[in-house]
Amino acid sequence: MRTEHTERRADFLASRKIRRIIVKLGSGTLTDASLGLREPTIRSLAEQVAKIRKDRGIEVVVVTSGAIAAGRKKLGMADRPRTIALKQAAAAVGQTTLMRAYERAFERRGLKVGQLLLTHEDFENRERYLNAKNTLEALLSRGIVPIINENDTVATEEIRLGDNDHLAALVTQLMGADLLLLLSDSDGLFNRDPHRFPDAKRIPLLAKIDDETIRSAGGRRGGSVGTGGMGSKLLAARVVSDWGTPVVIAGGLSRRSIVDVLDGKETGTLILPRGTARAPSRKMWIAHARQPHGSILVDDGARKVLLEGGKSLLPAGILGVTGTFRKGDSVSIADRKGKIFARGIASWSREQVDRGMGRKSAEVRSILGEEVPAEVVHRDNLTILRDGAAK
Repeated sequence: MRTEHTERRADFLASRKIRRIIVKLGSGTLTDASLGLREPTIRSLAEQVAKIRKDRGIEVVVVTSGAIAAGRKKLGMADRPRTIALKQAAAAVGQTTLMRAYERAFERRGLKVGQLLLTHEDFENRERYLNAKNTLEALLSRGIVPIINENDTVATEEIRLGDNDHLAALVTQLMGADLLLLLSDSDGLFNRDPHRFPDAKRIPLLAKIDDETIRSAGGRRGGSVGTGGMGSKLLAARVVSDWGTPVVIAGGLSRRSIVDVLDGKETGTLILPRGTARAPSRKMWIAHARQPHGSILVDDGARKVLLEGGKSLLPAGILGVTGTFRKGDSVSIADRKGKIFARGIASWSREQVDRGMGRKSAEVRSILGEEVPAEVVHRDNLTILRDGAAK
C-alpha cells in the first residue's frame, strides 16, 4: 500500500538526477561472527550494481568494511582483536579474502573492480586528496567499480578515520556523489531498538538530523564484528545531508535494497538534504576532511562578521586559543561559549596567535613582523559549518 511518505520519497528521488552513488557496507552486513564472510551478500551487491549501471547508467563506488572480521576468522580469533598490531594483522590477512570475493562476484557480472586503501592522511593532504579523486575518476571512466576500505594494515589511532561510515561520507564529498546509501543490518532508523522491541516502527523519512536523534540512536555503539552503529551512520548522514546530498540507511541483507531505494520503494530511511545545492568541494574539504589541530575562541563581534559578513578572522577578535598548530594546519573556530561554528586553515601558528590575539594590526606588525599575514584565517580558507555539523 502506498503511503504519503512512500509517494514523497518516490517523487523526491525521481526529481533527482542520480548519476553517481556511494554504497557503504558494514562488517555486520558483510560478515558473520561464526561463519565469516557473507559471500552471497557480495554477489547480490554485484548483481544490483550491474543492473543499475546497465539500465540507468549510474556509476557506483563501494565503501567496504570486513577486512578485520574476515581476517579474524582465518586467524582463529574468537573475539574482535583489541590491539593495533592484531587488528593490522587481521586486516592484512582478511583484505585478500575480501577482495577475492568482490573480484569473483563482479567478474561473473562482466565487471572489473579496483581497490583503494585510504587513511585520514589521504584526505588531510590536499594533493593526495585530489590524487585519490583523479584515480577514482579514471577507474569509473573505464567502467571499473572502485572498492574502497580504510588502510587498517598501517593506520594508527592518530590517523584512523574512525569508522567506515565516516569514510563513506568523505568519499561522497570527494566524488560529488548524488546519493549516499549506507547498508546496515537494520532496515533503517527506528523509533525504538528493533532488536529489543518487536513493536518498533521504522522512520521512512527524516528531514533533519539533530543531536537528540543521534543520542537516541545510541551514539557510536557498534556490534561484535564492527566499529560503527546507528549513531555513527547518523553522524555520517548529517555531514552529507547538511551539505546538500541525500542519504538512505537501508538493510544490506536484502537482495534488492539498492534497486528498491532507487525505485523509491518503502524501504530504509531517507534523510533529505539541507538546501538545494551542494557546497563547493574545497569548502567541504576544509570542514570535514581535515583534522583540526586546535580551536580559536572569538568574541561576538568577530563571530558576527564571520557568519554574516563573509570576512576573514583578524587577531583583534580572538579571545583565546587551545591546541598546538602550525601555519597551514586546520583549526576550529568557536564562540565565547565554546560552540564550534567554523573551520579554517590557519595563516598563523599557535605561538603567533598567543602573542598577537586581541591586538590591532599595527601592534601585530610591531610584535610579529611585517611578513606575518594580516588574517589569522583568510576567508578563502574558511568554511562556516551548517547547524550541528561540527564533530
